[in-house]
Amino acid sequence: MRTLALAAVLMCSAAPAALAQEGAAEVMDLRSQVAVPAMPADLSVDGVAAADTYIWLEDVDSERAMERVRAFNTDAQARLDADPRFEPFRQAAYEILSATDRIAYPHMQDGMVFNFWQDDTHPKGIWRRATPESYRAGEPVWETILDVGALAEAEGRDWVFKGANCYGPDERLCLIALSDGGGDAVQVREYDTHARAFVEGGFVLPMGKHRYDWLDQDTLLVATDFGDVDGRSSLTESGYPYIVRALSRGQTLDQATTVFSGEQGDGGYGVNPSVYRGPDGELEAVLINRPLDTFRSETYALIDGQPDRLNMPERASVWGVFGDRIIFSIEEPWRWGATDYATGSLMGIGLNLLAQDEDSDDPIIISNAVPLIFQPNARQSIEQVAITRDRIVVTMFDNVVGQLRVFANRGEWGWPETVVSVPDNATIGLVDAGRSSNQIYYSVEGFLTPNTLMTADVGAGEPQRRADQSRTLDLGQMVAQMPARFDASNAVVEQFEVASTDGTMIPYFLVRPRDLAMDGSAATILYGYGGFLVSKPADYIPEMGALWLENGGAYVIANIHGGGEFGPAWHQAALRENRQRAFDDFYAVAEDLIARGITSPEHLGIYGRSNGGVLTSVAVTQRPDLFNAAVIESPLIDMLRYPFLPAGASWIGEYGDPRLPGDAAFIARYSAYQNVRPGLEHFPQVYITTNTHDDRVHPGHARKFAARLAEYGYDPIYFEDTAGGHSYDADPTANARRWARHYVYLAQRLMDEE
Repeated sequence: MRTLALAAVLMCSAAPAALAQEGAAEVMDLRSQVAVPAMPADLSVDGVAAADTYIWLEDVDSERAMERVRAFNTDAQARLDADPRFEPFRQAAYEILSATDRIAYPHMQDGMVFNFWQDDTHPKGIWRRATPESYRAGEPVWETILDVGALAEAEGRDWVFKGANCYGPDERLCLIALSDGGGDAVQVREYDTHARAFVEGGFVLPMGKHRYDWLDQDTLLVATDFGDVDGRSSLTESGYPYIVRALSRGQTLDQATTVFSGEQGDGGYGVNPSVYRGPDGELEAVLINRPLDTFRSETYALIDGQPDRLNMPERASVWGVFGDRIIFSIEEPWRWGATDYATGSLMGIGLNLLAQDEDSDDPIIISNAVPLIFQPNARQSIEQVAITRDRIVVTMFDNVVGQLRVFANRGEWGWPETVVSVPDNATIGLVDAGRSSNQIYYSVEGFLTPNTLMTADVGAGEPQRRADQSRTLDLGQMVAQMPARFDASNAVVEQFEVASTDGTMIPYFLVRPRDLAMDGSAATILYGYGGFLVSKPADYIPEMGALWLENGGAYVIANIHGGGEFGPAWHQAALRENRQRAFDDFYAVAEDLIARGITSPEHLGIYGRSNGGVLTSVAVTQRPDLFNAAVIESPLIDMLRYPFLPAGASWIGEYGDPRLPGDAAFIARYSAYQNVRPGLEHFPQVYITTNTHDDRVHPGHARKFAARLAEYGYDPIYFEDTAGGHSYDADPTANARRWARHYVYLAQRLMDEE
């Protein structure tokens, strides 16, 4: 059973002092009174660059930078790869990542079940299909549609499969995305799944960060790099497109017709066209999302070939189209008609209503249809939404525990709800939902419970007529279950809460040995993320279980502000100038673990990647007394220069813009690269790792932080992989080496006697 305990309030030490004035020459930390010499005297763009003694490491492929990387790598491999635990860890991780008894997760397409599969025989992967009958019987007969490894060998390219976008309703023709090496940039090529061949003379998009969808069988809507347009780049400063064109079969990109244009100064991840079709392939809507920054955007409908801005809040997520209704969740309070709707609500409103011009002389369209589908409470959040033939399917969290709910549309009678029975204290993930049917696949898992794949017909049985009469049904049928990857018999899972510095109760999950002696001796990994509305629930993590739990370690996930565990408000509470709140939450969890006798600073390590790298790098600079290890992976660290390191400018809505004096002042208070203090009696030896060709988070962040720590004598371990991308999905061989290094390092720091 889940244990919930309210811990005593543990107040963290004061945060680093605010800058005395913008551009202050030196920042003093109130806890230690140790100067921070790397803080620029001038926080302007030029001042920050001029003060950066390691800015040359931002030049990704320069010989000087790569010489330093090679030296770091040689040292890291001597420390980690030479450890006698490395090879057993690597082998165990590889067996997990390449196991043939993994669940083959399905995608329903063209009347078949499609799956992308990697194993020892096919490290690059094969895209394959089987009949639904054989798949659900647990004995799928697979037919290979595309062998990515064979394609890579034939073309002499390091192709990595990045998915397929197929034209409905038959979904025979697909746009295949291929990355050269695993980065975010892809080449797109049209593929015929029946002929099992690329279409001769078919659609091809060159390598780039494209946004695209099928308008019809012979036309694509494409947002990409069109070169210079009217004397300026067709990409934003983040490197993402802001122009959408209709590309007809046989046309080149410069011949395509522009149907929408944002502005070069737009933020976020680029303009995105989406074409929505109904259960039988009929066109329901063409929507274009124009991001203004990381989280704000405008939504347009393409009506009679012209973009019409919809009356929707700027902070909203569109999940799809359901007949004549746009299904979206709102991430800010919103007034629609005469009613106020709370942040996090799931809405369903007619496209014709949202497209109404309030200043028009045309008659106002009136509808009695209920717009509110579901409104979460303060401890709930919507995680995924899918639209089937005539149902809305929602996975959600209630106090970070998974639920599955189904909603039907009854017009003026509202949206009656069915709660699908799922195991207690589990995480529920929506794997696939067919638009042409009510069949869904979903997964159920927990820290100690391997993934189970379930299927359900969510249209089974008529829901109650009134929206307030929900019911619970056991609709799910098991399709497959992944075998246990580690021995969980001696482990337990608990959920606790602790008060952060502002009094907010912060939940966290603890996975520990059942017979743990509460004497502070447990080697414990504390994981955190805290950003971008991303939730971190109780997932089954095989490599963590096999390489850490089985060796007596403990593992913790902290559900801190900035994530999505309790909806948009939980995320927004740690944006921009409030970022310190996420860090303080993290420290509160660490201190609670110590106060409970679970671990101690000597045995407590932290792990975070990407945005989690902001968290972990700040944690070791603000509270080095709390930790003895930190894995900082693919990280953002130099927050005063991040907009200049691709694709950093797309995240300004999350962190603020250091090019603005006011924003630079609050970012400078925590940016780890500038806030490292020399001469500290205790500073943990950290392990920093990234990828040379990560085109999402620039390797300069990790390189520069390692160089500065080395300069101050803190002896970091740094390893930079020269193949793959940000997501580490290139192949299981490289991924196994990655996990082996992580856990060798953590075992050395937290388990070995010094």
